[in-house]
Amino acid sequence: MSEELVSLFKALADASRLKIVGLLAGRPYSGEELAALLDLKPSTVSHHLSKLTEVGLVSARAEGYYSIYQLEEAALQKTRLLFSRQDLAQSAADVDAGAYDRKVVADYTRPDGSLKTIPAQRKKLGAVLRHVVRAFDPEKRYPEKKVNEILARYHSDTASLRRELVAEKLMEREGGGGEYWRTGPQD
Repeated sequence: MSEELVSLFKALADASRLKIVGLLAGRPYSGEELAALLDLKPSTVSHHLSKLTEVGLVSARAEGYYSIYQLEEAALQKTRLLFSRQDLAQSAADVDAGAYDRKVVADYTRPDGSLKTIPAQRKKLGAVLRHVVRAFDPEKRYPEKKVNEILARYHSDTASLRRELVAEKLMEREGGGGEYWRTGPQD
């Protein structure tokens, strides 16, 4: 067995690192998202990511404020006889996929459910918008006035929330102040 394969096995000989690889088998994540999903400290996730990067299983790219980590297909090819992408993804099957959104929503909301502020970072804004859109019935259409009433429970800048919900494709609208309806993922 080559030294490279031994290093690979050592890097994978940790449940948290296996879960990280499993999550990255599905899609790229930021370190902050991985920490929230795995309920680990960011420094712990950073340590695990450095071990996985050392053996070439994971790489990072800068995206705004974040480093986005992804699984390296070339390194995965070396393990094809031992692991499939599905096997790796299965190692993270028990991870709570909503943990990141819940953490962000908790950070940005007051006890009464209103927003302290509208997040400027896109990832955090997306989490907050996925929370806010749940106030709308997916089977119902709403006039703009009613949309504003509902959004006012969350923040006084209803125009920004409305615009962002449409931009994130969580809601659609008819032109010129017409009706709005929920289109995003259902609970």
